[in-house]
Amino acid sequence: MQLIINQIFNNNTALVDLGDKHRAIVRGKGIAFRKSKDSKIDTTKIEKIFYLDTDESQKDLYFLLKDIPIDIVTTTYEIVDYAKKKFDYSVLDYVYITLSDHIYGAYQRYMDGKYKPSRIPDMSDKYTSEYLVASKGLDIINHNLNIKLPESEIRNIALHFINARGSDKSNQRYIHSKVDLVKLIKTILVRNNIFRTGSNSNYYDRFMIHLQYLLERLGDMAEDTPFDKKIELEMERDYPGSTGIARQIFNEIEKITQVKLNSKEMLYFIIHLQRITQEDGLNQNK
Repeated sequence: MQLIINQIFNNNTALVDLGDKHRAIVRGKGIAFRKSKDSKIDTTKIEKIFYLDTDESQKDLYFLLKDIPIDIVTTTYEIVDYAKKKFDYSVLDYVYITLSDHIYGAYQRYMDGKYKPSRIPDMSDKYTSEYLVASKGLDIINHNLNIKLPESEIRNIALHFINARGSDKSNQRYIHSKVDLVKLIKTILVRNNIFRTGSNSNYYDRFMIHLQYLLERLGDMAEDTPFDKKIELEMERDYPGSTGIARQIFNEIEKITQVKLNSKEMLYFIIHLQRITQEDGLNQNK
């Protein structure tokens, strides 16, 4: 099969057409050097290939490339590809957006000397596969980006896979209420003096993405386990302010959708809110 360049990102990375409107990202040393759009790729130079299997995955790629360097994006694709192939791990497409955004933020903080180890509780006993994926993911990040993030970063990476686990076939039952619900959540945030700002925009947008995809998987909400409840209580103890706001959002979603959410969702809300307020210099720990 001939691979035709659709877009060049740098000398080592390009987007190629596979035919029938299918595309992939290819990576390899010098693979796009002195090439141009519509040139043929030397397939012997391909070291990694990441298939964009759906229209949604292609849209996600273009969304990411607006703000995130291609090396971060391909690192994310490599981690997700590992999860799918090694563990047959099914994830929703939006993991590419949230994980890329997280890796880029961690990279920037590391390079600026502002990186802080994760304070997310260790959940490896409950989520073994996700932590194994995250452990390999940390190795990939450190190797590809030439940095040395600590092992505590595994908890952050694992959380993205826990959060995004599911079928690519979205549950459509609640999509009609998406816009109104997100608008309502923003109203709750404003009521608590939380606004989207230049400093917190990445975390704020990530929270909005989480809420939108939450609505699409409400029909698959898993029941609480004692472990999930234990983690929620630990986060509530450490971040009482963020927990209070998260509880308001939690209750409103349950009220509107008539679906009982679980402790895992409460945990995500607390983490998102803590990151938003911490980045913006607000103190929600009281």
